[in-house]
Amino acid sequence: MNGEYQTLKLEQQGTIASLTLNRPDKLNLIDGLAHDEVHHALEALKSNTELRAIVIAAEGKCFSAGGDFELMLEVNKSPQLNSNTARNAVGIIQALTHISVPVIAAVQGDAIGFGASLAFGCDIVVANRNARFADPHVLVGLAAGDGGCLFWPQAAGILRAKRYLLTGDYLQADKAYEFGLVTDLVDYAEDALPLANRIAEKIAALAPLAVQGTKRSLNTIMQHRAAEVVEQAALYEQQTMASGDLVEAVTAIQEKRSSVFDGT
Repeated sequence: MNGEYQTLKLEQQGTIASLTLNRPDKLNLIDGLAHDEVHHALEALKSNTELRAIVIAAEGKCFSAGGDFELMLEVNKSPQLNSNTARNAVGIIQALTHISVPVIAAVQGDAIGFGASLAFGCDIVVANRNARFADPHVLVGLAAGDGGCLFWPQAAGILRAKRYLLTGDYLQADKAYEFGLVTDLVDYAEDALPLANRIAEKIAALAPLAVQGTKRSLNTIMQHRAAEVVEQAALYEQQTMASGDLVEAVTAIQEKRSSVFDGT
């Protein structure tokens, strides 16, 4: 099950699988290769009938620093790459909402952008209380199209989701716990994965038909919500990915100055 992955590890022990983001030197940045590999790995997990639980984790101090600026600039110039990237993002969300066994996130450090969507797309979220979550799409001129408009409001409610998706502000893990985005808090980064593994082991020991029937029922709720918002959010992100505001935002960040947006 390990496969030939460069940005992650995909492993299985008994009936429990683990998907681990594995580029700590790059803060588990999600570039084009990582995006493709996460999608491929989730599809493999979705089709694996041996599994009873899945753990998603990351190596290093950061769960994921989110999107790659260089990739954004490449996508901005290429309609074909833009279309492919949007299709891939929708595929990742569809895979997350169709996996029939419980998925537990172990968030040891900051989860930004796609990283936050990946964590909040899980069924159980264990987080280090010092970790932060954010979906900063709007800060780089993008509509939130990789799961933020689905997963944040489903767990935290529409007003709280708006507060953070429309500003890109950071949300501390203890506040995310209060909002319902995090299910289990730990005091230290090194405690997140062991607790996630213990929860996975507990679930894996339960009657699989009962657990999976419950999970599939819950999936139905998420799939209905996804049908309402995911394609539209992806379309808006695709449109804004081709905008001049995206280039201005990334350039301003690289030049360490304030952005000046003109809505084009």
